[in-house]
Amino acid sequence: MDVDLPQTVAEVTAVFAGYEEALVTDDHESITGYFWTSPDTVRFGIADRQAGIEEIRDWRRQQPPFPPGRKLFDTRISTFGTDYAVVTTLFAYPGGNAVGRQTQSWTRFPIGWRIVSAHVSEVPDETSRPGA
Repeated sequence: MDVDLPQTVAEVTAVFAGYEEALVTDDHESITGYFWTSPDTVRFGIADRQAGIEEIRDWRRQQPPFPPGRKLFDTRISTFGTDYAVVTTLFAYPGGNAVGRQTQSWTRFPIGWRIVSAHVSEVPDETSRPGA
């Protein structure tokens, strides 16, 4: 199996950037468009859980916008073959005392790359921030 093929890493980097842009601009339709349209899609959040694309859509519509200034760091993209990838990143907000952790499993479908599983968590740990 080919790991981290440059073209595949570039593709996933681009779709992940689009997803992140949708998050910070509070574009609910675009955000959910990055998820696999299936009842088997799963998202675990900080204090929530959604099973299936409909629950993800309903939950996302109810969420307030993110605070301004969200910053990602230590983002890692690992690809396996040309159709599967895992993205992990840490995130923080200015003035916040928690570090967020985000993991996404991406699969290439005929319609493009989609998130099939996502997990978000936070830890109140300033030492995980860059420069700490």
